[in-house]
Amino acid sequence: MKRFPMKSNRGITLIELLVVILIVGVLAAIAIPGYTGYMQRARRVDAKTALEQLRASQEMRRAERGSYSTDLTELRTTWGVQSNPAGYYNIGWAGGFVLNANSFTAEAAPFGSQATDGSLLINNLGVKTPADKWAK
Repeated sequence: MKRFPMKSNRGITLIELLVVILIVGVLAAIAIPGYTGYMQRARRVDAKTALEQLRASQEMRRAERGSYSTDLTELRTTWGVQSNPAGYYNIGWAGGFVLNANSFTAEAAPFGSQATDGSLLINNLGVKTPADKWAK
């Protein structure tokens, strides 16, 4: 009895290709939101660091000159305060708060893809608001 060799398939079927695309799509749907949240938290940490640096610079200036600065340009040039950490927050004085030689409130105002994050504030006493954003 003579056997004929079976014909070998050298390609993939459309069904196999669709299954692979479906699996990749499900993995992407799970991974992308997690990655986006991670990046948002990392950018928030940059803003927190910049605000802490601004507060530390203000305290150094107060120790040296007896008062806080009301000039962000001075703090940036003399004390090295960032103005826009990682391009997602603007660091400046918070509107509606007292700003003088004895007190200040600094704000990291988000923009761009961070705009939904909400502002971070810190004052001369080290009070950080909103507390939930600083804790994360």
